[in-house]
Amino acid sequence: MTGSARRIVALWSLTLAAALTAGCARGSGATIATPQPEPTAPIMMPAAVVPTPTTQGILQGIVDSVLAAPMWRNARWGLLIVDAERGDTILSNDADKLFMPASNEKLLTGAIALQTLGPDYRWRTPVLLHGRQRGKTWHGDLLVSGSGDPSVSDALSGGSAMNAFAPVREALAARGITRIAGRVRAIGDAFAGSTTGFGWAYDDFDAAYSAAVDELLFNEGVLVLTARAATRVGGAVAVTSAPTRSYPRLLVQATTRDSVPSAAGAVRPPRLEAVYDSIGDRVVVTGTLALGDSTSITLSYRHPSDAYTAALTQSLEDGGIRVAARVVQTSDTLRRVADTVAVLQSPPFSDVLRRMQKPSQNQIAELLFRTSGLLASGDGSADSARAVGVRTLAGWGVSTSDAAYRDGSGLSRHDYVTPRAIVKVLDAMRRSPSFATYRDALPIAGVDGTIGNRMKGTPAAGNARAKTGTVDKARALSGYVTTADGRLILFSMLSNNFTVPTREVERVQDLLVTTLAGRALGGIALRAPR
Repeated sequence: MTGSARRIVALWSLTLAAALTAGCARGSGATIATPQPEPTAPIMMPAAVVPTPTTQGILQGIVDSVLAAPMWRNARWGLLIVDAERGDTILSNDADKLFMPASNEKLLTGAIALQTLGPDYRWRTPVLLHGRQRGKTWHGDLLVSGSGDPSVSDALSGGSAMNAFAPVREALAARGITRIAGRVRAIGDAFAGSTTGFGWAYDDFDAAYSAAVDELLFNEGVLVLTARAATRVGGAVAVTSAPTRSYPRLLVQATTRDSVPSAAGAVRPPRLEAVYDSIGDRVVVTGTLALGDSTSITLSYRHPSDAYTAALTQSLEDGGIRVAARVVQTSDTLRRVADTVAVLQSPPFSDVLRRMQKPSQNQIAELLFRTSGLLASGDGSADSARAVGVRTLAGWGVSTSDAAYRDGSGLSRHDYVTPRAIVKVLDAMRRSPSFATYRDALPIAGVDGTIGNRMKGTPAAGNARAKTGTVDKARALSGYVTTADGRLILFSMLSNNFTVPTREVERVQDLLVTTLAGRALGGIALRAPR
């Protein structure tokens, strides 16, 4: 058993004992007597009838203890636990108050997108030739018309985002084209407006989790810089980027220092910094790196469509098709035509949904948000996406008083939702023909995703399927768990404004979920956490 599991078990046992004692005292109306010295001769007494605490009573005891503890004096807890089939409320605390959900917002986004797109939906990205072919040269441009495909990534393209462009290379080769005189260009504006979410923190824009999105997105908006020290002190640090090698442009001002240990005896860590220039087109790398050392820095692409076209250009070059990247002028006598050379197609929505929910991928969430608006209204702007989301939520009984739905990922600190609203969405999905797709996309306790290392060695492991959420001062866990007697439970646990370590919030959430998983709702403990 892991140390984490032992701590959960210890907390579970202590709370269970307290709940049992409190339950017995309340049930009999008696006070707890002070222990007396053991008598010298045994005295036969009638067997006492000890009331068996219900699961509901134990959960309430846990919550009462949590809310009374000084460590939570500045925190807010919103809790709702419901028996799915019977509709009975097992536990409720501030279930109708608004909380910042963080990535629990993705439960809403995934449900809305599944309702709007369906599990088999695939994004299609036409690639067109504009101009005319002469011999092996295409005199004109290669055009790409995006609509938010989230799958052109290492994660969803067989380990390399470049694999997604193979159909374009093959189609051009089939036409005998080995050179494009013009450029690879993005056309259209399916997702009009800002490429970042409403209220996102501007000082996070270079972070991978806060990457911008547009109708063309490459590798989930993320690149990695790899830096290697020179072989002599004072030499320039070598920096390369991937998966795009020449975009963005790099200005390296970092140098190599000696590897003298610090006063404490440890080698000093790399002190490199990579920041974009004022227009976001060039990355400036500064600082120092010790002899023989290397490091990597993860950044976002500031301009999503430019990153996509740069990647496609690189893919063509690697496949033997040279892109001159010139502005091609043609005479009036040379009629220019647009011809679809290939249509890139994503995996089915069900695969994309898993990639969003299990690792909590923000950029996919934003693309689902925008795509839902685009398909439902013909407008892929953020305002349209919000309007479509609000209408869909209203159909599930979630009003604008219950949820402020401002982005797809939950990265915005302007998102608010009640635990009851989340449970209503979970229940709407439970009743949906696409329930299996929705449920199977969620992380599994002790198995995978963002709760892969939580609740291991407990009845919740392999049982609970739930979405986490984390931003500063907010931690959430909501989803499904099955009790020991086979009852499906819907739960939402939102905590805001705490100042204790996040792990302390997780301990409470895990305790409640493992208690549900380990007991029958009838009150008989069929099994306890291992």
